[in-house]
Amino acid sequence: MAAEVRVRFAPSPTGFLHIGGARTALFNWLYARRTGGKFILRIEDTDLARSTKESEEAIIQDLKWMGLDWDEGPEIGGEYGPYRQTDRLDLYRAAAQKLLETGHAYYCYCTEEELEAQRAEAAAKGVAFKYDGRCCHLTSEDRKTKDEAGSKKVVRFRIPPGMGNVVVDDLVRGRVEFDSEGLGDFIIVKSDGVPAYNFAVVIDDYNMKMTHIIRAEEHLPNTPRQILIYQALGYELPKFAHISMILGPDRTKLSKRHGATSVTQYQEQGYLPDALVNYLALLGWSPEEEREIYSPQELCQVFSLDRVAKNPAVFDNDKLKWLNGTYIRQKEISEVTQMVLPYLQEGGYVEGEPQGGELEKLQQIIAAVRDHLEVLSQITEQVEVFFNDDIQLVDEEAKAVLRQEQIPQVMEAFRQKLEEIPALDVETVQQTLKKMPKELGLKPKQVLFPIRIALTGKGAGPELFNLIPILGKERVLKRLENTLNQAK
Repeated sequence: MAAEVRVRFAPSPTGFLHIGGARTALFNWLYARRTGGKFILRIEDTDLARSTKESEEAIIQDLKWMGLDWDEGPEIGGEYGPYRQTDRLDLYRAAAQKLLETGHAYYCYCTEEELEAQRAEAAAKGVAFKYDGRCCHLTSEDRKTKDEAGSKKVVRFRIPPGMGNVVVDDLVRGRVEFDSEGLGDFIIVKSDGVPAYNFAVVIDDYNMKMTHIIRAEEHLPNTPRQILIYQALGYELPKFAHISMILGPDRTKLSKRHGATSVTQYQEQGYLPDALVNYLALLGWSPEEEREIYSPQELCQVFSLDRVAKNPAVFDNDKLKWLNGTYIRQKEISEVTQMVLPYLQEGGYVEGEPQGGELEKLQQIIAAVRDHLEVLSQITEQVEVFFNDDIQLVDEEAKAVLRQEQIPQVMEAFRQKLEEIPALDVETVQQTLKKMPKELGLKPKQVLFPIRIALTGKGAGPELFNLIPILGKERVLKRLENTLNQAK
């Protein structure tokens, strides 16, 4: 019987959750849910200078917002905890001691000045720097002397000489080989006793029974060092899967110059979590079906590592906006209203929690503009036309439209229709506007476009048959008078 799949997402709490990290978390979560396995969250906080509790809390909140629940980790615990590296230091010390005793590691007393001299020498020769291993040959007396003198020391892993290539059998990239000669004896425990990344991650993944390590391609060069540590400690290797990088539209690594890069920023802009999850799942993975809309539950049913691409994925903001707009249009108006309420409150359009008739009118406004929304934060620019009666014709082309020769006839007919309509409901207004061009012997554009300009000052926006009932007769007539006077 195959072992239960156990995968993890292990962020470093040194900032916000980057969109690339979010996709890594998502792929791990999807694989766990697809296979009936476990998804573990581990906080890698051994970068003591940069790790903060605030960043950890922000990352946790972003994962929750995306709907990526974990089976073990912070807040819920688990059989293989603790789930923060700074709470696991005893495990690293014990493993490092084992490597020292078996000759797979040694203490290194080289100062930064000595290491800098080695780097300069390598640069002068035009070769990559690799630690020369001089401290590997220190005798016990040499080490005792240095310890008594208070010399700082690190623990380095010893690369066995002449061992050949280290092979990574990657589930995404296939067989990848690394020349062990180029690795150099690397640090596994720093001088302050804190483990280095490549060491701590192996100890944690082994002790937490991880079966698959699904992570970003940028970690592939770390893998040979980690495999050597696994082998030296007698640990069974997990399966590795390195997923492709995410590039910006210019095919450079996704960064701030391409726009938002953190999950928090996308949340603040008004992206829906299911839309972001849907989009990220399709970045570097392709389903068997030719479709683009997947709920998280559907993704859990179809995700597989064998359809993860080797090539970099290009982040397309326009595609994400389109997808997000699709998700917004699928929501009930009452739900969209609650989603956009914070933006309307911040913009000064709504105070407090609207109730009764005020809420009903607000929902009518949201219904009129929902199809124009790509992100929720666009709501303020979309609803302004409903709240601001002081329409200013700043565009000369708009004024020119209202100076056309048919305008007096059109506006008089429109005013008369407003007086005749018993109730300004959507259906009645729609039918009335639809008949007007034929009744006046004009083209629809000669009638409806000027009315739109007169009521909004713009050539695009919500449908007139939605706008007019919400504004009401008095406000419509007031706007007509205002804009027509400006056009004279």
